[in-house]
Amino acid sequence: LQDGDTILQGIARERRLLASLRARADVIIDTSDLSVHDLARRMERFTETEGRTGPDLQVSVESFGFKYGLPLDANFVLDVRFLDNPYWIDELRHLNGLDQPVRDYVLGLPGAGEFIDRYTSALLLALKGSAEQRQRHVTVAVGCTGGKHRSVAIAEAIAGLVARAGYHVQAHHRDLGRE
Repeated sequence: LQDGDTILQGIARERRLLASLRARADVIIDTSDLSVHDLARRMERFTETEGRTGPDLQVSVESFGFKYGLPLDANFVLDVRFLDNPYWIDELRHLNGLDQPVRDYVLGLPGAGEFIDRYTSALLLALKGSAEQRQRHVTVAVGCTGGKHRSVAIAEAIAGLVARAGYHVQAHHRDLGRE
């Protein structure tokens, strides 16, 4: 709308074009002195539904295989290759982390349960901060070598704990079936 004129002339044109819409508006917000976060808080007040206490934070817990590369949208990346690999056990090799025998094996490894609990505890603190910052989505990526056994079992366990803490969680397994 500037059309070769000054910015202020362009703004004046925009205001004229939107005058009829402004006249019908129930709410007008002057954003001149608002930060992005202040604007988000103000918009939430206008769109809140009864009983809602704050922004809905969507959490994705995604397993992946390091040999296929890191997920590009991950906010947090967790490496579980320190755990023994079920791939090297003949009766588990053809299964994956969604299968009970693999899940039992991985979660039963020394230190696995403690690691999941401690990581999830730290993650919940970060998610609380993310919600306070009005973030809408957080992706936690859990990786092992191929994305079939350890990362799947650990991602499912973390997703379950995060869901029990009251967050909206979805578990995804990017590389499952890729081998």
